[in-house]
Amino acid sequence: MIQNKKIFITGGAGFIGSTLIGKLIEHNQIVAYDNLARNALQSKAWKDHANLQLVVGDVLDYDKLAQAMADADIVVHCAAIAGIDTVVKNPVATMRVNMVGSANVLEAASKLEHCDRVVCFSTSEVFGTTAFRSSELDKTSIGQVGEARWTYAVSKLAEEHLAIAYFQHQWLPVAVVRPFNVYGPGQVGEGALRTFIQRALKNETITINGDGTQIRAWCFVDDMVRGTLLCMEHPKAIGESFNIGNQRAITTIYGLANTVIRVLNSKSKIEFVYKDYADVELRIPNVAKARDLIGFESEVDLDEGIRRTADFYRKQ
Repeated sequence: MIQNKKIFITGGAGFIGSTLIGKLIEHNQIVAYDNLARNALQSKAWKDHANLQLVVGDVLDYDKLAQAMADADIVVHCAAIAGIDTVVKNPVATMRVNMVGSANVLEAASKLEHCDRVVCFSTSEVFGTTAFRSSELDKTSIGQVGEARWTYAVSKLAEEHLAIAYFQHQWLPVAVVRPFNVYGPGQVGEGALRTFIQRALKNETITINGDGTQIRAWCFVDDMVRGTLLCMEHPKAIGESFNIGNQRAITTIYGLANTVIRVLNSKSKIEFVYKDYADVELRIPNVAKARDLIGFESEVDLDEGIRRTADFYRKQ
């Protein structure tokens, strides 16, 4: 259990960052550094906790970032531009924030007098269009140049290489997580499951991009946070990248929509719309490395995760 640490979290007001804060806030001092483009923290019970300091800032502002990071024991870098629609609209900003911003975080962390750990968030997108039970040692594969969708994956892969380089050449104690389709209460921005659940609760039509045969493995946010916490303190996490996902919670997008309708006893109909961007057809992780090295296993199945997420949005 992490206690009595000063923890600096970029993207601390985001979906995963704000959920992570909830697990740490009672026994640690937290600095959440965020530009508040997406604010999930505002719906959290701990948003005004005495142990939490929110610094509004941009990861592209090195001086402000380094100043806010001063004296941190642990750095967690969640901040990024993400979400297909956002990325496609802003490929230049995506590359700048995710690459230059990550370089700023790692450089500032390397200047700390004392640093227990730096955890960087990569993405399952580094495996490209098809990833079946992909392990961390599998080759990464990026789509064609000029397809805006892949700027996110390229920028995250660059961050991952840089993070491991800081470990290998400057002994910065880095660990990297690759989230696989994370969902749950408080999700902000884009997300198929969030949208499906919100529409199902209102019995509104659920829209699927493409033919719905795309296959995903869905990871509940509490499982993602547990994987992150393990990477923040387990000695075997240093210098490693980990797939964090639920390889049992697998379904097509069409199957997902039907599951949401069934679990929530909804009257929603399903319709399909044409998609004009590249998509990932298959994405299922192999999480054996995370299990064997740091003891991570997903615990929340898809039905339970949908119920918990729906409960949150009902209360909203």
